[in-house]
Amino acid sequence: MPDALTDTAPPRPARRAKLEGGKRFVMHTPFEPAGDQPTAIAELGAGIEGKERDQGLLGATGTGKTFTMAKVIEETQRPAIILAPNKTIAAPLYGEMTGFFPDNHVEYFVSFDDYYQPEAYVPRTDTFIEKESQINEQIDRMRHSATRALLERDDVIIVASVSCIYGIGSPETYTAMTQDLEVGKEYDQRAVMRDLVAQQYKRNDAAFARGSFRVRGDSLEVWPSHLEDRGWRISCFGEELESITEFDTLTGAKTD
Repeated sequence: MPDALTDTAPPRPARRAKLEGGKRFVMHTPFEPAGDQPTAIAELGAGIEGKERDQGLLGATGTGKTFTMAKVIEETQRPAIILAPNKTIAAPLYGEMTGFFPDNHVEYFVSFDDYYQPEAYVPRTDTFIEKESQINEQIDRMRHSATRALLERDDVIIVASVSCIYGIGSPETYTAMTQDLEVGKEYDQRAVMRDLVAQQYKRNDAAFARGSFRVRGDSLEVWPSHLEDRGWRISCFGEELESITEFDTLTGAKTD
């Protein structure tokens, strides 16, 4: 009997090809596996290739478990997510993985709230306390960078806290909000700006900031939400796209 849910579900659109796919994981370390590590690396790698869902790696503090897992990632050449219970543990893991894989994309995905006060009601005083939070802009940028890396690259390691279990939407929905721009083709600048607004970008010609865009004559400048100090300048002649360049958002100088 056919599955009713499968029959009624809309077909998923094809995923976009990764723009920077195909790059291999290369681990940089002066150390070689020793003791039980070679056996653990071989067995864990074989389990992953054999599609085992659950495996365990046991060891006392300081026995090289993080090093072993980094070696497994290099051996299997597969993207990985490393879950930590909280930010306190995630931060040093991110630092270690960044040191092991400096030429690959090691990303950080944790809760971006520096301060969070949930809403509450105090019956004795009949007081309602509104929800209040303060967002860490740097962590917010890193979350965007992590999501973008997954869609555009193969050599990605995400170090995350358990906050990553709260979905940000399906990959298809996220991908559908992107737009392709190719040099030499014609585009309506107003339509491009409407698409940026639909992606939660804001136009700000005076105070250029991350997650905003501005217009300079025939050029449209965008500060992507995943970049810290770089923007993209989209230059047009009439409606024809002449060039896309990366620039320093502080000096305006071209960087690529």
